[in-house]
Amino acid sequence: MPDHDFKSPRLFVEADLAEGAAVEATPAQANYLLNVMRLGEADTVLLFNGRDGEWRAVLKRPAKKRLAFRPATRTREQPEPSDLQYFFAPLKHARLDYMVQKAVEMGAGLLQPVLTQHTQVTRINDDRLRANAIEAAEQCGILGLPDCREAIRLDALLDSFPAGRRLVFCDEREDAASPIELLHREARGPLALLIGPEGGFSAKERELLRSRDFVVPISLGPRILRADTAAVAALAVIQAAVGDWLPHDRWQHKD
Repeated sequence: MPDHDFKSPRLFVEADLAEGAAVEATPAQANYLLNVMRLGEADTVLLFNGRDGEWRAVLKRPAKKRLAFRPATRTREQPEPSDLQYFFAPLKHARLDYMVQKAVEMGAGLLQPVLTQHTQVTRINDDRLRANAIEAAEQCGILGLPDCREAIRLDALLDSFPAGRRLVFCDEREDAASPIELLHREARGPLALLIGPEGGFSAKERELLRSRDFVVPISLGPRILRADTAAVAALAVIQAAVGDWLPHDRWQHKD
């Protein structure tokens, strides 16, 4: 584990970050830092914006009801964005919030809601989805925010799926063979993961998915998992088998 500072308050800002360039805190950030954390002028926090790395910034009080950040030193450079794409059937609010946060923690670089026959929720609050992604990044030391996309129907997703990328499809009806061995054998190069709704994919949708040569069906074992649990399990399997949990030279040069 890198030696990061996980004790200082860590906040996402929209503004560009550069040494000495003041950034205005939002009212919610000011309330949190001044009234909840009881910080004052000259205390420091960590800032990131998904572009300029992580900065240690000094708190400034330009007026009684205002708070500003003055970036002083860059503590971490901005890493390359994660290439792991996560497609999911939307769930009800609490479970969707949890799933989005865990997907960000597990390294998803793109969040794409997908509408299926048994999808529970068809209207997505895009602002809420992004807010959950930001919260997860703030709490877990993540510097890159995922690209949050608008919902798309499953058939449209498959028709527009980019060439050269494999789609890992978690199928509860797949034989419980080792997903690690299957991923080692079948899932090379850029990857996306698809998790279906609580009711599962319909027979027609499963047939449609299996008809595409870029789809890799895997099992998550002999137990039926809820969609948010399946998301965490599948992302962990992918990262362990062919993702960034491996040493860099191993996943770049598989034989």
